[in-house]
Amino acid sequence: MEYLKRMEKSEKLVLCGPCLDYEGGVVVLKAKDLEEAHSLAKEDPFIANGYKTYEIRTMEWVHKENNYGLNERKTN
Repeated sequence: MEYLKRMEKSEKLVLCGPCLDYEGGVVVLKAKDLEEAHSLAKEDPFIANGYKTYEIRTMEWVHKENNYGLNERKTN
């Protein structure tokens, strides 16, 4: 919980919670790039202590200013 509180305080935490149909959960963090995303994930005590694993997924924020994602998509 302290890790999540720290991520929230640093405005990196977007949302988090357990999955209802899968053993595990989802943590959505803001990161400037994949390197920072991996670093943030590895700092999670559940990850750092080997209790859980993680998988990074990238996403595009959709909102009014980018026509709710209907504009040209970014590719990585």
